[in-house]
Amino acid sequence: MLKTEVRNERTTHIDKMAIADMVRVMQDENINAAMSIEGALGSIEKAIDAISKRMAKGGRLFYVGCGTSGRLGVLDASECPPTYGVPHGLVVGIIAGGESAIRKAVEGAEDSREAGYSDISEYDISELDSVVGISVAGGAHYVIGAFDKAREVGALRISLSSNENTPIERAADIAIITDTGAEVVTGSTRMKAGSAHKMVLNMISTAVMVKLGHVYENMMINLRPSNIKLRDRMIRILREITELPYDECEKLLEENEFSLKKALKSIENK
Repeated sequence: MLKTEVRNERTTHIDKMAIADMVRVMQDENINAAMSIEGALGSIEKAIDAISKRMAKGGRLFYVGCGTSGRLGVLDASECPPTYGVPHGLVVGIIAGGESAIRKAVEGAEDSREAGYSDISEYDISELDSVVGISVAGGAHYVIGAFDKAREVGALRISLSSNENTPIERAADIAIITDTGAEVVTGSTRMKAGSAHKMVLNMISTAVMVKLGHVYENMMINLRPSNIKLRDRMIRILREITELPYDECEKLLEENEFSLKKALKSIENK
């Protein structure tokens, strides 16, 4: 039986626990979820390096998954443009069942290998692209179908699961495994496994964006001023880097199309 499907001995009587005990055991397991990433750091490093090299040549990053796994991929992809100022098509989340599956479960969508192949084919992927297939159990046919297409064109295949020796691991060039073990509620992998995978996806996208030059020191310098909060953050970032007054930083950004990179370059050229 898959580790993520066995019963957790610590929570066999959770239905009779006091609330304080429930949240304590859940928090303990949250910590275990984070610690599960330790053993996967080497694989995560390899994935980031390989993705970055392809993306520097014009490649894209695709996340493919079903249910919670698919939603996590869509979430991470959707956060890249506002955070790093990259085009919406650079990091793409594909979920089995389509857009409606983000909010409402589409039962059985993960079982179609043909749909996974067809859905990713719509993006005309190439050997420069990278495909991260996310499946906690590691056997989602939809993800394997996407990998089939990726293999055909020579795209990089990276698997992310919480079980060892799974079909997606065997189909991948690089396998990332977070051994989160038994869930608090048996089989509810939106909990520990999902939390671990969210952290891994954050690490991948963040490190790739750093490698591509969208971060200066530890600050976002490719932001877009799409709202008041981000506009203010950009001014404060420029102020932090240059130590110039707030008003002067705002003026510099306005003179440079509200681009931090252009504003910094204009200062260097003075």
